[in-house]
Amino acid sequence: MRSTRFVALGALALVLAACSSSGSGPNWTYAPAPSTTPAPSGSAAASGGGTASGSPAESGGGTASGSPAASGGGGGGGSVEIDAQGIQFTTQNVTAPAGAKFTLTFKNEDNGIPHDVQIKDGSGTEVFKTDIITGVADKSYDVGPLQAGSYPFVCTIHPNMTGTLTVQ
Repeated sequence: MRSTRFVALGALALVLAACSSSGSGPNWTYAPAPSTTPAPSGSAAASGGGTASGSPAESGGGTASGSPAASGGGGGGGSVEIDAQGIQFTTQNVTAPAGAKFTLTFKNEDNGIPHDVQIKDGSGTEVFKTDIITGVADKSYDVGPLQAGSYPFVCTIHPNMTGTLTVQ
């Protein structure tokens, strides 16, 4: 009977350790990640970061965020959203502010399919990479600052999924 209790307590300790958010190791959870609601077009985000969203994608369908902050707040960058659906990026052209950190929100809309976003500079060197997100979920990341220019991005799992981040 004692060994049964010991095994049960050990199993409970493993479950609790897996569910804790210590900041290191895998990001495991037994509940869906909280969704982030983008700020309405042209308005400051409620997060207090001084970001705004709303510039439409130049081509390739969908919308992209990335307008510099409209508020006079303390040097906020902007926000960029990249969406994956149907094993393609539906936001293939996005814009971010030069010389300022910005928030990248990556949304995977493909149920059960893993995707990530790798951003490269003109020479092909990786400058940023998201976590692999499997299934319908989204996650936000702080990126940059990056210098003005054109940065291709790709899903490293599906190399046919490509797009361009324009930093200006």
